[in-house]
Amino acid sequence: MKRILTVQDISCVGRCSLTVALPILSVMGLETAILPTAVLSTHTQFTGFTFRDLTDDLSDIAAHWKKENLDFEAVYTGYLGSARQISFVSSLFEEYAKGGCTSIVDPVMGDNGKLYTGFDEKFASEMALLCQKADYILPNRTEAAYMLKEEYKAEGYTEKEIQDVLRRLCGLGAKTAVLTGVSLHEKELGVMAYDSVSDTFYSYFNEKIPVSYHGTGDCFASCFTGAILRGQSLQEAIKLSADFIVACLKATMADPNRRFYGVNFEEALPLLLPKA
Repeated sequence: MKRILTVQDISCVGRCSLTVALPILSVMGLETAILPTAVLSTHTQFTGFTFRDLTDDLSDIAAHWKKENLDFEAVYTGYLGSARQISFVSSLFEEYAKGGCTSIVDPVMGDNGKLYTGFDEKFASEMALLCQKADYILPNRTEAAYMLKEEYKAEGYTEKEIQDVLRRLCGLGAKTAVLTGVSLHEKELGVMAYDSVSDTFYSYFNEKIPVSYHGTGDCFASCFTGAILRGQSLQEAIKLSADFIVACLKATMADPNRRFYGVNFEEALPLLLPKA
């Protein structure tokens, strides 16, 4: 069984970050080690949440793993809360790359044209530097715009413009860029990707479901990572991940007791079970 390390926060309530990454990767047949960057009582859509920064603990945990000769087939990062954490992850990538480890960055820092609270343009520049060392990067269009220092365009863009964005994202240093939240037609929403090694573009679109929930990006990134580690192609990985998100949204909307703070991803997990 392959072992993967995911580095991101724990929001104890909220269906995001490690509380979705761990079950998704596990059900996809991967042994999943976690490196929590912080512990929050809830995710940041709640008011008055508690926050415990774990940056000072990260190096000791990694040193213990090194002493035990633990290795990982992939390191996958989600929400990183500071430039110090980005620097630490950068050193992890360098350490594990010696053994052929795959590096995957979900540069969580904004959406809908705005950065999340606590992030600024300097942080976006630091995240862009981390993407230099990644095999795969998974930004949404807001995160891509900030890392590239370009204007965010909410709508009215063309396929060619998105392809140019993907090329520039790979120009940061990543081998493959996957851009989420792409809508080329009014009733569709999906993903476009670019493999710079083969100079090939891929795309996949679903019906646009007119709802928005926190944590869907984390679900997508975790599913995509699991698919790549299982040996699925880039095209297969983006299709599975996009279909999984649609299933999560539909399950949530069908639930009369649905929560406002996240999707019913648990109901869609059977879609991810390894084929017999």
